[in-house]
Amino acid sequence: MRLSRFFAVLLFATFVSVTAFAVGAPAPMPILPDQFAGWQVSGAVTKSGDAAAADPANAAVMKEYGFQWFEKADYTRDDGRKLTIKAALFEDASGAYGAFTYYQTPVMLEEKIGEHAGSLTNRVLFFQGNVLVDALFDKVDTMSAAELRELAGMLPKGVGSASKLPSLQNYLPAREREKNTTKYILGPVALDRVGAPLPASMVDFKSGAEVALARYSVTAGDATMMLIEYPTPQIGIERMKQIDAARQPATQQTGVAPILNIGPFFAKRTGPIIVIAAGPISQSEARAMLGSVSWNADVTWNENTYLSKRDNLANLLFNVIVLCGVVIGLALVVGVGFGGVRILAKRFFPDRVFDRAEDVEIICLHIDDGARGRTGGR
Repeated sequence: MRLSRFFAVLLFATFVSVTAFAVGAPAPMPILPDQFAGWQVSGAVTKSGDAAAADPANAAVMKEYGFQWFEKADYTRDDGRKLTIKAALFEDASGAYGAFTYYQTPVMLEEKIGEHAGSLTNRVLFFQGNVLVDALFDKVDTMSAAELRELAGMLPKGVGSASKLPSLQNYLPAREREKNTTKYILGPVALDRVGAPLPASMVDFKSGAEVALARYSVTAGDATMMLIEYPTPQIGIERMKQIDAARQPATQQTGVAPILNIGPFFAKRTGPIIVIAAGPISQSEARAMLGSVSWNADVTWNENTYLSKRDNLANLLFNVIVLCGVVIGLALVVGVGFGGVRILAKRFFPDRVFDRAEDVEIICLHIDDGARGRTGGR
C-alpha cells in the first residue's frame, strides 16, 4: 500500500514539474520591432509557435524547413499609410532560404533587401539570416525598399552554423536557367508540391538528403534539373542503383512496368550528388547539362595551427640565435674574468697567491733506480 502511494506521489510530482516547465518555458525573443523607418506598430502583435498560424495551407512544408516561431504585426505611418508584416523564424538560414524559394514565383522582381528578396506589385518577400519576412504594403513608393532594408538590419541574427546558407544550389548551372525557378527542398511534402521529376519515395529524405532544382530553357520547351545531395558518396551510390533499377523498361517475362515513367530522363552521380535532367530534352542537351555539374570536395582544417607569436618558427629561430649569443657572451666574460684575476694576482702578489714554491712539487717514482738496484743484488 505504501509502495503504491509512493509511486502515485512520484508520478504526480513528475507531471507537475513537466507542466510547470512547459508553461514557464520562455518564448523566443521578439522578431519584429515596435518601430522602424517611421513605421509604428498598430494594435497587438500576433505570436504563435504553430506553423498553421503562419500558413494553414503549407504548415507541413514550414515544419520541413524547421519552423519555430511566427509573428504578424500591422504598422502605420503618420501620413496614413499601412503595412502588414509576417515574419517566420526557422532553425537556421537553410530553412529560411528554402522557404523563400518555395514561396518565390517566376514573375517576382529581384530586390536588394536582406540576403535575397523578390517583389510583386505591393508585396515584398525576403529573408535575412533565419527569418523569412512577407511584407504587404497598401501603397508602394520609392522609399519602401529602403525602409525594409532598415527592418532587415534589425531582425535577429543566427549564430554560428545557423547563419550559413546551403551550398547545393550553387551547383545548378546558370546558363539557360529560368528566372526565379530555383527551389531548395528539405522534405517530401515540399518536393511533391513543386513538381519534381523524381518522387519523394525515391529520394529518401530520412537518410539526410537535400534537394535543389530549377527549370531550364531547351529547344523543345522547359526541362528540369534536379540535384540530390546525400551525406556520403556511399549513400549516393546506393540511391543511384535504385533509381537506375526503377528506370528499367518492362521485360517480356514479367511484364512489370518501370516505376519511373516520366518521359526523357537522364541521371548521373558525382560524389554524393545525384544529377537528374528530365523533360522534353535531347540527349545532347542532357549530356551538356549533366556535364556542367561536378562535385568538388571541400576540406576544412579546423585544428589549431599555433601561428601565434610565441609558436612562430621564425620567432623560435630568432630566440635560439639570441640564446647562443648570450651563452657566448657569458663564456667570454667568465674566461676573461678568470684569466684576468690570475694575471692581476701574479702582478700585485708575486709568488704569494699563485705559483708559490711550496706548491710546486714534482713527484718522482725512481723506477729506473729501483730496477737497477734489484738487478745488482742478483
